[in-house]
Amino acid sequence: AKSAALVENIGYAEVNLNVGCPSDRVQDGAFGACLMREPARVGDCIKAMKGAVAIPVTVKCRIGVDDQDPEKALFALAEACVESGADALFVHARKAWLKGLSPKENRDVPPLDYALVHRLKRALPDVPIAINGGLTRIAEMQVQLQFVDGVMIGRAAYHDPALLLDVDPRLFGQSAPVANLFDAVDAFLPYVERELAKGERLSAMTRHLLGLFAGMPGARAFRRRLALEAVKPGAGVETLLGAVNEVRTAIARLAEAEAEKPANAEPAEIA
Repeated sequence: AKSAALVENIGYAEVNLNVGCPSDRVQDGAFGACLMREPARVGDCIKAMKGAVAIPVTVKCRIGVDDQDPEKALFALAEACVESGADALFVHARKAWLKGLSPKENRDVPPLDYALVHRLKRALPDVPIAINGGLTRIAEMQVQLQFVDGVMIGRAAYHDPALLLDVDPRLFGQSAPVANLFDAVDAFLPYVERELAKGERLSAMTRHLLGLFAGMPGARAFRRRLALEAVKPGAGVETLLGAVNEVRTAIARLAEAEAEKPANAEPAEIA
């Protein structure tokens, strides 16, 4: 409850209780996925959080842990959350194996059970429920939205941020907030400048951009330049723009090569 109040005071619009993380450190602290075994305690946490803040309190969970029966475990936790006032549920449609699998393996090895999450939504029609896990394409998300209220994506958006440019046009029938990835970087620059002025390091922000141009000409040079130069003392906006220019230059070179080659030649490639 104290942490939720801090979150609200900072200005966040929502606070989420993570009951899905399988790491050893989380288990040692008696929070994360191990709480799937204690729905009553999770309910008590939600009640306390709801009593401390006015912003929505939501819960992210797995469908169970270790040898739990997923149907029983998920429904028991969901019911405890809803009864305690949780505003929404985000369900990673995999079990978490707290013994035998690493946190990294827990992201992919346990099989997905989307149908179980769909059954939960049918049982709780008035509760907003979003599904998570293994969804990497907009078309896959569109299928899931026939059964649940929302989709949560993590690694797919992190490793291929361009994916997000399709969300508004394809899911909401609206224009994307920016036309392309270059415009996205331009929109990001004022934030970078503000944080640099506060003393933040450029690398603390650009390390999250390394996948920005994945699959595009110059992407490797972009990553390499950011990785090597953004960590240097005094690195600023010009470092980021220089890395972006690697992509612009590679695209221009590729266009020139394509224009000059014979009509029946193989496509040119520029890393």
